[in-house]
Amino acid sequence: MAQVYVSLGSNIEPEQHFCACLQALSENFKDLHCSTIYRTAAVGFKGEPFLNAVVGFQTELTSVELKAWLRQLEEQQGRERGALKFSARTLDVDLLLYNDTVEPVQKLPHPDILTYRFVLQPLAELAPTQNHPVLGKTFSALAAKQLELTEALEPIRLDCVVQWQINEQSAL
Repeated sequence: MAQVYVSLGSNIEPEQHFCACLQALSENFKDLHCSTIYRTAAVGFKGEPFLNAVVGFQTELTSVELKAWLRQLEEQQGRERGALKFSARTLDVDLLLYNDTVEPVQKLPHPDILTYRFVLQPLAELAPTQNHPVLGKTFSALAAKQLELTEALEPIRLDCVVQWQINEQSAL
């Protein structure tokens, strides 16, 4: 069984797509845990704010199989392929970590972990003592350093009827 973490993002009907995504994940994977959900400004383009979170769970799928499953989930939520990298999304789900796998071709660990606070902070909430597979520093230490450089994130609550756990206390 692999422990994985995925980032979630949406700015087109985000509440609807987040709840549908969390429902699908909870129906298909074990030990699902969701970070605090944050509202963040669009990055790289002018658009509606995003909802962002990180979800951790266990799977028997390989990383390649899981990425294909996540892509299918995005498409079920109306994700259109071929759009600009920085554009509005119904649902964006990226595999951040697959155990401690380091596989640059598969983007593992995902580079967004070190690039965006809305990825690193929620990851640090769920896995504060886990080390980044390349840097060897804990996610909480990396997030604390990033916290010094950027503004705070805005936590929000969603009222989804889903069997999953939300981390109610921020590690930061």
